[in-house]
Amino acid sequence: MMETMTEKAFAPNSSKGSLRPANVVHIGKIPVGKDFAVFAGPCSLETESLFLEIANSVKQSNAVGLRGGMWKLRTSPDAFQGLGGDAFSLVQSVKNKTAMPFVSEVTDPRQIENLAEVVDCFQVGSRNMYNYALLKELGQTKKPVLLKRAFSAKVDEWVKAAEYILAGGNDQIILCERGIRTFETVTRNTFDLNAVAWIKANTPFPVIADPSHGTGVRSLVRPMALAAAAAGADGLLIEVHPDPANAKSDGYQTLNLSEFSNLMKQLEGLLNSLDRQLLKM
Repeated sequence: MMETMTEKAFAPNSSKGSLRPANVVHIGKIPVGKDFAVFAGPCSLETESLFLEIANSVKQSNAVGLRGGMWKLRTSPDAFQGLGGDAFSLVQSVKNKTAMPFVSEVTDPRQIENLAEVVDCFQVGSRNMYNYALLKELGQTKKPVLLKRAFSAKVDEWVKAAEYILAGGNDQIILCERGIRTFETVTRNTFDLNAVAWIKANTPFPVIADPSHGTGVRSLVRPMALAAAAAGADGLLIEVHPDPANAKSDGYQTLNLSEFSNLMKQLEGLLNSLDRQLLKM
């Protein structure tokens, strides 16, 4: 039933018109949906010098883009909420020095206009997948949107959330599997690679995977990143920090620079064995 609904939604003669999701979405100059693209960086931006250190390191390891939170929606109001607008200048500085595109979360429609000056792709976090007002506003923009799956969302609900953006006229949509909440408690979330394979087989959307949030366990990020590549994902979103134990947020699921470098070497070997290529700058 789900497959039929999805095929109908993206049929050329659909009531939504002829607009379909793009099979390849460009974040800056980086194509997602072709060769395997890796975006890496800290959960939350902290200082310019730290972000530059991370950016230079992950670029050397063949990441093609940067991630980092400026505004963070946290479960606890006492947790670090991000630098907000104070991060704009440091992001622009690091982008200028590395020539890498930048992905960051938008949490409120009122942030879109200002964020558009520094981000190359808007990320919609898990908690906002059902924020249809935000999705409609992003549908009016021209920038790519990385739509994370809500932690309780069915795949069909996730796809329909993407349709809100598509209906506004923006076909630059990438889906991101980041784990779902189940009865299991040994990991933060249950990393649903079934969903990655299903999206690739049944929709036109590029799909990437976030094993950092998908597991919430640093030691599981590497094996699940490799598994995501084997399942057919178009890329990864990875949290990286020089000193995860002292990161201001989510250090327990964050790789250090050496761990990320080792992962990228293994990832390239795996992709080559599958007749796929790791995208490099």
